[in-house]
Amino acid sequence: MLSHSVLPARPYVLGTGLILYALSKEIYVITAETFTAMSLIGIMQKLAQLEEAKQSSIQQIQNAIDMEKSQQALTQKRHYLFDVQRNNIAMALEVTYQERLYTVYKEVKSRLDYHIAVQNMTRRKEQEHMINWVEKHLVQSISAEQEKETVAKCIADLKLLAKKAQAPLVM
Repeated sequence: MLSHSVLPARPYVLGTGLILYALSKEIYVITAETFTAMSLIGIMQKLAQLEEAKQSSIQQIQNAIDMEKSQQALTQKRHYLFDVQRNNIAMALEVTYQERLYTVYKEVKSRLDYHIAVQNMTRRKEQEHMINWVEKHLVQSISAEQEKETVAKCIADLKLLAKKAQAPLVM
């Protein structure tokens, strides 16, 4: 039974064996063209590696150029960001101004309401004082004789009303 380490080497052994067989039986004769062909194959492989490195370098440079273009596009759009920030600051200042204006409005309104309340109270107290003063002087100006006459007239009016109230009972 073959070990697992020998199995991968089988194609190389077969290839080497076939080449050695062709050379030993002179099926294939090594000439100057053989060395030229081997040199060309080696040069072609090296050129292929160099071309691959060149393409890789070109691709990296192209990626860097694309990245730079995208960065330039972002920097060109930067002024939009600054405009938005400027507008936000202006709106914040406007909000602060409006809040302060509203505070002033409330303060002025409360002071005016206070002055109106003071004026209303002063006017009411003046009216009460005036009414009390007039009442007091009217009561003082009415003499005892006028009071007796007024009471007598009221009693006469009540008697007259009582007579009128009894008269309509006849049917």
